[in-house]
Amino acid sequence: MNDMDILELARYNQQTAWKILEHTGIIPAWEHIGAIVHLVGSLKSGLLAKSRDIDLHIYTETLDIGASFSVMQKLAERLSLKEVHYKNLIQTEEECIEWHAIYEDENGNTWKFDMIHIRKGSKYDGVIEKITAAITNRLTPEIKQTILQIKFDVPDGVQIPSIEIYHAVFVGGVRSYEELEQWRKNNPLPNSLDWLS
Repeated sequence: MNDMDILELARYNQQTAWKILEHTGIIPAWEHIGAIVHLVGSLKSGLLAKSRDIDLHIYTETLDIGASFSVMQKLAERLSLKEVHYKNLIQTEEECIEWHAIYEDENGNTWKFDMIHIRKGSKYDGVIEKITAAITNRLTPEIKQTILQIKFDVPDGVQIPSIEIYHAVFVGGVRSYEELEQWRKNNPLPNSLDWLS
C-alpha cells in the first residue's frame, strides 16, 4: 500500500466514523442526562486507521448507575448494538463506569464505542483530553504518515494500544512495525499516561 493509499484510506475511515457518530446520536443521548461529552483518542487526533474505535469521555457531577444504564438502554433499543460490556469502577481511583459497545453499520462493518462515564472533578478528569491534544500538537505530516502506516501494518488480531505506538514514534524514533515490535520488547511502557506530562 503506497503513501497516498494509506492517507486516503485513513481519511475515508475517519469520515465514516464521523458519519456514524452523527447517525447513532450517541452524544445527544448522553447529553440528555446532563452529561458533557468529549471525543478523545484516534478519531479526535486524526489518527484513526483500520481499527474502528470511537472513544468518548462522558462527564457528570455524580455517577448514577441507573442514569448510565438508562442511556445504554435507549441506545440498545434504537441501534444495532451486537454486544455491550459494562464495568463498574466507581469505587476505584478511576471513578468511572466503562461501557464498551459493538455496533454494526449498514455495510455490516463493526465499530467499537468506548464510552467512559467519569465523575467530574475526579483524578482523571481531562487527562486523556490533554494527552490527545498533546499528540495532535506534535504531529507533522511525516509523523502522521508514519503512525498511520504502522497502524495499518499491525497484523489483524494483534492488539497494540495506540498510545504505545505514539510513544514509540515520538520518544523512540520508531518508523516501522518491525521497529515497533523491537522497541516494545526493550521499552515496556508501565504507565501509558506519564510520558506526555
